[in-house]
Amino acid sequence: MTQSQTDPAAEAALLEAYAAGDTDAARSLAVRYTPLVFAHAVRMLNDRAEAEDVAQEAMLKLWRRALAWDAEGGASVRTWLYRVTANLCIDRLRKTRPGGMPDDLDIPDDGPGAEALLQAKARKLALDEALMQLPDRQRQAVVLRHIEGLGNTEIAQIMDIGPRAVESLTARGKRSLTALLSGQRTGLGYTDDTVETSL
Repeated sequence: MTQSQTDPAAEAALLEAYAAGDTDAARSLAVRYTPLVFAHAVRMLNDRAEAEDVAQEAMLKLWRRALAWDAEGGASVRTWLYRVTANLCIDRLRKTRPGGMPDDLDIPDDGPGAEALLQAKARKLALDEALMQLPDRQRQAVVLRHIEGLGNTEIAQIMDIGPRAVESLTARGKRSLTALLSGQRTGLGYTDDTVETSL
């Protein structure tokens, strides 16, 4: 991670340059943050097309905010984008709860490692389906902590709650996921408690 990704003053300067019409700054912001926003939206929605829309909307909000960005205001661009992305995803989930999950598994040709690939995809699909059964705030906390790898302090800023509330949400979410996936342990190729520790 470069200094400019974590330094609020550098981020503010980049946004200011973008707001002044600097196309290199716009490109830099897009390259740096669009993949992060898209990946987070995919994990929250389990729908790539919807995630693309959310990523585009989140980046548009950042572009609009560029002129008034306050580097001293607390949140980094990354934290702000995670919060905006999560809120956009939650809004979409509340409007249209999917009845079934899309099956985007590509069946590989029989060959070395085909069984392992299928098992990995089955595990990912099972986890995605289980995540979608969690309440929105638990899913958001679990995704940010255990999939995105963020710390409790940053998650607290993103979710606008305290660190203890983050711990509580992630603990409850992880317990719920374990319960949801426990009946599939054998079918997913787990022979012990690795379903719980795989998060």
